[in-house]
Amino acid sequence: MEVAVSYLKTSISKEETIKKIEDTSAEYIHVDLADGLFVPNKNFHWNDIHALLQNCQKKLDIHLMTLDLERHINESLKLNPEKIAFHIEATKEIDSLIQKIKKENVKVGLAINNQTNIEVLLPYLNKIDYVLVMSIISGYGGQKFIMSTIEKLKQLKKIQKNFSFQIEIDGGINSETIKYVKDNVDVVVSGSFICLSEDYEKQIQILKEKSK
Repeated sequence: MEVAVSYLKTSISKEETIKKIEDTSAEYIHVDLADGLFVPNKNFHWNDIHALLQNCQKKLDIHLMTLDLERHINESLKLNPEKIAFHIEATKEIDSLIQKIKKENVKVGLAINNQTNIEVLLPYLNKIDYVLVMSIISGYGGQKFIMSTIEKLKQLKKIQKNFSFQIEIDGGINSETIKYVKDNVDVVVSGSFICLSEDYEKQIQILKEKSK
């Protein structure tokens, strides 16, 4: 199981947080971008994001909680990310946006809100690299894990056998909730559990040990 660290909830500056994540064994820096339109809050300006992340050595896992996806994908691509996920609920241009990202040799994911039925993913599962399942309400860090997500992950895991996509979970992941998801995911996103701690690497190792 791989770990992606979200830096939104931190007790130090974002710059210091990114540096600390870079010094860990986490596979990704998870970049949550909320526009205030698709979700109620806005948490970024592109100038700030480019300044913060342009020199990162760790792979970037970008999660777009936005409308105006063409623009935000273009800006994301400037960071040379490993992965970009956008929400299936945010657009009707799903196929063209998948192709836009894949054309740049970037892995593409579809994110689904917690209340969204996984059946909406079925037409796209042979075209994407991963599914990002929200286990909190999109747009805010530090929320509690929504237990109904467990069943959704089990359903998705059964479907996964016929495809090659990965399953990523985002929201409320810590040393307790990891036990609910570990058998049905390939990547976990964790924020507060890691970035509000003194020792990022220790927390990451706890997640990896408990996922075995």
